[in-house]
Amino acid sequence: MMKRRIVAGVAAFGIAIALAGCSAGGRGATGSGDGGGDNKGALVGVAMPTKVSERWIKDGDAVKSDLEKAGYKVDLEYGDNKVQQQAQQVSNMITKGAKVLIIASIDGGALSDQLDQAAKAGIKVISYDRLLTGNKNVDYYVSFDNYKVGVDQATSLLTGLGVVDADGKKTGKKGPFNIEVFAGSLDDNNAGFFFNGAMDTLKPYLEDGTLKIGSGQDQLSQAATQQWDPATAKARMQNLVASTYSGGTKLDGVLSPYDGMSIGIISALQGAGYGSGDRPLPIVTGQDAEAASVKSIIAGQQYSTIYKDTRKLAKQSVTMAEDLLTGKTPETNDDKSYDNKVKVVPTYLFQPTVVTKDNYKEVLVDSGYYTEADLK
Repeated sequence: MMKRRIVAGVAAFGIAIALAGCSAGGRGATGSGDGGGDNKGALVGVAMPTKVSERWIKDGDAVKSDLEKAGYKVDLEYGDNKVQQQAQQVSNMITKGAKVLIIASIDGGALSDQLDQAAKAGIKVISYDRLLTGNKNVDYYVSFDNYKVGVDQATSLLTGLGVVDADGKKTGKKGPFNIEVFAGSLDDNNAGFFFNGAMDTLKPYLEDGTLKIGSGQDQLSQAATQQWDPATAKARMQNLVASTYSGGTKLDGVLSPYDGMSIGIISALQGAGYGSGDRPLPIVTGQDAEAASVKSIIAGQQYSTIYKDTRKLAKQSVTMAEDLLTGKTPETNDDKSYDNKVKVVPTYLFQPTVVTKDNYKEVLVDSGYYTEADLK
């Protein structure tokens, strides 16, 4: 009897060990005790900066749709370009039990308290298009090659002026061409990348006299536009026309980093008489391929924009979130470029595309981003 009890006990102990081993192996398959099926249907917080810009509405809708298709709950909030409002929204997401946060910030350095709260709660953070700065608790970043955006904007300005051809080769035109340069909001880390990429590209042409910034305002701090505001850009353009171009000096080109600003800039120029008679509108660049600017390009007003397919950006952020929720390591393709002042944030970058009147159908309509009706 005693011998049978000992054998039975040993057998039971062996079964328990085997079951424990299977359990441990199950957790290890996802790489994290927080991953696997435990997070299926989890809440993901999505913070977008504003609804003023058409692109952020598209981004928010795309991220929400893709997350819901993948089976997750979504808390999508827009900060109305108010820093404190966005901070409160992110705090609320943490309180509600979000497992991952996808944040496109209004001010990249203003959410440090919320990032600390998220880390304490074990919540992963994906910085979306605008890099969150000044805090170590930023896990991943998904964006476009922002320096290349600036390069492309400047190159399209040179192409529009006829200084380089479609292949980027110099045409021999000497100018001088008078230009003005605008930049984005200083609280957005991307603004510096855009401006630096553009100015590095324009520098040789400024140095050899092909281009001239009539106002002399060639620094990021001088060209910056708080919150990328179209009305602010319009007012600055009006001031530049009055101070630098009222005596008959012709303005040939404007480097604008964002479509909403471009519309404001063009409005100011039209108010000053450009676009009528013998005063053609200057070459004006942009970014985001917003419908209003694409229509302006078709009409021959704005010259170019930079297309960034928000569907790809949204899809990649959702893929990253799913990986984090299932214990996998998200894929990145740039782990060197994006230093948020505390750490280099692992990043997945997409490439931008220049859009002009010549290729908008191929790039925007044929890809399904817009229909022809959208651009009427």
